[in-house]
Amino acid sequence: MVYNANMNDGYIDDAILRAQRGVGFVGITTCFICYDSQGRIFMAKRSSQARDEQGRWDIGGGGLDWGLTAEANVVKEIQEEYSATPSSVEFLGYRDVFRTLPDGTSTHWLALDFAALVSPEDVVINEPDKFDDSGWFTLGTLPSPLHSQIINTFNANEAHLKNILSS
Repeated sequence: MVYNANMNDGYIDDAILRAQRGVGFVGITTCFICYDSQGRIFMAKRSSQARDEQGRWDIGGGGLDWGLTAEANVVKEIQEEYSATPSSVEFLGYRDVFRTLPDGTSTHWLALDFAALVSPEDVVINEPDKFDDSGWFTLGTLPSPLHSQIINTFNANEAHLKNILSS
């Protein structure tokens, strides 16, 4: 719950707040590119049960939770989504993300992009209802179709990402 002096009890319900992120106010999301020591990127294919972009391959991400630093949020999201704990997390940069949802709703998110080194042996899809498939890819062998924001993410962070993946 978040305090709001205009509400009778002083708080906005979490469900209402979550539904308004990116729509009623700018949402903040922490996006992460999980990679391994061989320079491969882990991606998952969004299922028909996913909130949006069903059937598209995506990196991970999640809305920034109240009380967590952006980096702590990335670690939490990787553990929740992929059951892995990254051995390192590096900030890549930020992007403004303007999208129109299929119902015509305009959204605005501030995406904080991170790269996270994980061990492939530790990665397990913890949310099988949200993902149909997953795998490890290189920048030259990305699956298709991609989430609408993947190319923007990779382009915005290209030099930094190539350096990290080749280390």
